[in-house]
Amino acid sequence: MTSPIPVINVTSNVTSDETEEKPGPTRWVTRRFSLRGRVTLLAAACVAGAVALVSLGAYLIVRDNLYQQVDDNLAARAQAAVDSPQVQTQLRQVPGAFLASADLQIGQLNFGDRITLIYPQAGTPPPYGDSEIAVASGELPRSLRTDFRTDSRVIALPTGHGQAMVLAQSLAPTKRTLNELSVVLFLIGGAGILVAAAAGTAVARTGLRPVDRLTSAAERVARTGDLRPIPVSGDDELARLTQSFNTMLGTVADSQERQRQLVADAGHELRTPLTSLRTNLELLLSASRPGARTLSDEDRTDIEADISGQLDELTQLIGDLVELARQDEPRTQFEHVELVDVIERALDRARRRAGEIDFHVELQPWALTGDSTALERAVLNLLDNAVKFSPEGSVVRVQLYPLGDGTAVIEVADSGPGIADEDLPKVFDRFYRSSEARTLPGSGLGLAIVKHAAERHGGAVYAARAPEGGALISMRLPGTPE
Repeated sequence: MTSPIPVINVTSNVTSDETEEKPGPTRWVTRRFSLRGRVTLLAAACVAGAVALVSLGAYLIVRDNLYQQVDDNLAARAQAAVDSPQVQTQLRQVPGAFLASADLQIGQLNFGDRITLIYPQAGTPPPYGDSEIAVASGELPRSLRTDFRTDSRVIALPTGHGQAMVLAQSLAPTKRTLNELSVVLFLIGGAGILVAAAAGTAVARTGLRPVDRLTSAAERVARTGDLRPIPVSGDDELARLTQSFNTMLGTVADSQERQRQLVADAGHELRTPLTSLRTNLELLLSASRPGARTLSDEDRTDIEADISGQLDELTQLIGDLVELARQDEPRTQFEHVELVDVIERALDRARRRAGEIDFHVELQPWALTGDSTALERAVLNLLDNAVKFSPEGSVVRVQLYPLGDGTAVIEVADSGPGIADEDLPKVFDRFYRSSEARTLPGSGLGLAIVKHAAERHGGAVYAARAPEGGALISMRLPGTPE
């Protein structure tokens, strides 16, 4: 069946308008609108597309069905007109269908010496053309077409030799029905789009509420430095994002707390040597003023020795602080480390300042991925700590052996007085110094550096009494034997 061109034009224009109007606003909104606005627009656009497709499909199906009904009805009435008996009126015989064709344009086309069309006097003659003439002449068994001049469907069936019954029905009622249907579909589709936009807004507002809380928390942290965690509800992706954000806040808070504690402890530890150093310097300066009491050579020598010792103490303390701060920095690249080589390098440095103390060394191969510089500094701190508490002529035992569970342990045992039971849990704390160690040089950061290095490499540290009677400090590290 040939579809009427005006209907096709109307449908094509509507579809084209919808297609042309969507991309522009969508791209503009994507650039300028918030995430909530984009979610709302996406929901409305999806529903609009679905409604447009459904409406277009429904319109096309109804249109085809209506036109098919017009054609079927027209064909049935044409066949009935052909089959109807002739009636005589005013001494003229005409088809009986002429008397029951108020809604049709009907006529009988005669083809002979000339072409004539017989139709009811009160009616309108149906349009005819080459197709209908061909049916009357016997060239075509039937014809069905749309006459665009009168906007009607025209059918022709043969009624005998040189005759054809021609019926025409206006398409105006069908088009009026289709226009009403298009208005209904447009209104229903528009209402559906508005409902979808409202639902999308509600869903976006509810779904993005955790994102708003995260945004507010981030702005609060940037504005006030307040690292309090935000409440978590649910177990979806946004809840996990909130938990991750809280974990990050906790990590930052812990880092700030460690920094504050380090600064406070460093200030406390620096106060004593700085005060003593200032006192000695003021004493030397006051003794050099005119008229002041001069110092004896022995007193001057003692003061100068005190100043030199205090400077050494400050130097060591500052170096340990720098090392501790450097170890707090994140390291993304580790290297293959042979632990035996690391310990031997630390032993070479420790022997140069160990005096009469000897080292008994037993090392088994062990390798891991890590920072060789940090590990060497940690082992050197263990050795220096053992040397500091060992008497002259004693032996410091150094061992490296695997435990059989994927880890190896470095043990350093001295021959000193050992560690008191109440001091064992605290020896790895920053700036902690036992009562026996307060009279010895040191910053109280050496074993804290050892603990930090071990934990960075996935290990741990332990303190106990050695069989020799002194202290036994162990550092356990993961790795593989080689």
